[in-house]
Amino acid sequence: MDLRFRDVEPTEEERAAVDALLGPPASAWEGGPRTDADLRVAARAERSRDLLLPALHAVNDRVGWVSEGALDYICRRLTVPPAEAYGVASFYSLLSLEPRPARVLHVCTDLACQARGGDEVRRRVEERLGPPGEGWQPSPCLGLCERAPAALALEAGETPRATVYGPATAAEPAAHDETDGPVTDGPVTDGPVTDGPVASGPVASGPVTGWRDEETCEPAAEAAVPQAGRPELVLLRRIGVVDPASLDDYRAHGGYAALRRALRLGPAGVIREVLESGLVGRGGAAFPTGRKWDATARRPDHPHYLVCNADESEPGTFKDRVLMEGDPYALVEAMTVAAYATGCAKGYLYIRGEYPRATRRLEHAIATARARGLLGGDILGHGFSFDIELRRGAGAYICGEETAIFNSIEGYRGEPRSKPPFPVEKGLFGKPTVVNNVETLVNVLPILEHGAQAYAAVGTKESTGTKLFCVSGTVDKPGVYELPFGATLRDLLDLARPVGTLRAVLLGGAAGAFVTDPDVPLTFEGTRQAGATLGSGVVLVLNDTVDLKAILLRIAEFFRDESCGQCVPCRVGTVRQEEALHRLSGRVDQRDLLLLREVGRTMRDASICGLGQTAWNAVESAIDRLGVYS
Repeated sequence: MDLRFRDVEPTEEERAAVDALLGPPASAWEGGPRTDADLRVAARAERSRDLLLPALHAVNDRVGWVSEGALDYICRRLTVPPAEAYGVASFYSLLSLEPRPARVLHVCTDLACQARGGDEVRRRVEERLGPPGEGWQPSPCLGLCERAPAALALEAGETPRATVYGPATAAEPAAHDETDGPVTDGPVTDGPVTDGPVASGPVASGPVTGWRDEETCEPAAEAAVPQAGRPELVLLRRIGVVDPASLDDYRAHGGYAALRRALRLGPAGVIREVLESGLVGRGGAAFPTGRKWDATARRPDHPHYLVCNADESEPGTFKDRVLMEGDPYALVEAMTVAAYATGCAKGYLYIRGEYPRATRRLEHAIATARARGLLGGDILGHGFSFDIELRRGAGAYICGEETAIFNSIEGYRGEPRSKPPFPVEKGLFGKPTVVNNVETLVNVLPILEHGAQAYAAVGTKESTGTKLFCVSGTVDKPGVYELPFGATLRDLLDLARPVGTLRAVLLGGAAGAFVTDPDVPLTFEGTRQAGATLGSGVVLVLNDTVDLKAILLRIAEFFRDESCGQCVPCRVGTVRQEEALHRLSGRVDQRDLLLLREVGRTMRDASICGLGQTAWNAVESAIDRLGVYS
């Protein structure tokens, strides 16, 4: 594709998709019809680069790919250099710059699916549809690990549709792709937020069992929560109990009590509660949330921004998806509390592009909250204004890194920034920004509802509260589990029921480490002492039938694919790591093991962000603790 403006016209369909998002062009300078006025005044549109990714989504959702004419038109509308827009469009795996069918099947080939027969599904799909490319493609983790092996079909059109297969039989995804099967989800759009088909129904007093199943044939969110309905649950207590489409039902089950208390305490009081609760971030870094909020609130530079990181892409992670699908108003309320404490008038909710159902439910929840005065101006009559804009990712693991999200929202390639400055100093659009993930934010609600002391009484001194764990692999009951910090891995495995002879557990996902001691305490300090990490709560269970060398190769392939290529240690190191593991799969050579260690140390010490710094963790632990290549 040529990188200059070539005056290639978009098709009417492409133009309509862009105009539906941006409105009609004001002049010929923005790609509209030329008039006499345009010849007299050389007007340029205001730069709106932050709408670049939504505009690319709009065309990709409507047509299935982004043509040269469509990219040209988007660049004129947003005043973005074509070369830079091309760099952005080619960064994301869910976007295509080449013609392809409207319907594309994404077959998960990642760890949990691989442990549950994903290779056979992929083989059968390839037999029916041919080599990966236009009609289907292998995919990193789709966040459907409790239903592994899984696949996701995305179909472009005026009403784009998504179809989830999980657990997929070996023949099912390909067969449905040929026959345009009936298992469909609703629209996935970046356009105007509408209530859509999930309008609030009658308030149900018991478990909600109907609204999702009838509409999409997908299991309800609570199907991913084996503990659903148990009284000891805190973060998952409403999953399967409230209707996720009903604000009234949410309020009837305690919703918005936290925000009301926050408004009584005032911003400083809220931050004090969060500090005293001992809450730390649940994304893996375990940074104290109250300190982050306090640092943002104190910055004199305005405006402040809130970013909710809902781009969970660590292989084996799906807890945030379950929270967003089963209790979407909880996240809207938690973001409102966080914004009130930190002085933010605008929040961005950045969600994975592979989460169509969660996206639609959050669109509905945000629109309903706005219509009912719980978002927007003068919330609950306290003179506090805050609103949420939902942004959809497009398939890039690295965008889960907090500064990469900023670049993605601003319309640049989702590459991490060097720190300092830290986000609380200069974050989104160069302004003080607080970034929290979904689970961290939702923890704020019980802190305010029951008080910091009650919250801190659960767990250990350094790890307070409860933690969500994503259990997958060779277990009888995969799903999201909630346990108080301090429980052991054995406690968790007793609930999930491993199948066969346990070989190892991968804690923390691809960026984590293998452990073999079932009595390791599931706390930040306990796993650290054991040479592992809780990470985002991934617990991948592997029995002795799983090919560990193949699992390590998949981890190496994942990091090679997902490296943004910005820094040399990561860009080159992930390739060298995969090459060495391929050789070791055939013949063990001590020189390759030494090379792996040297490459791993270099990536850990010299990479810009956590991707490169952790790319060697799982491989190192497999060599040292499991003796995979002994």
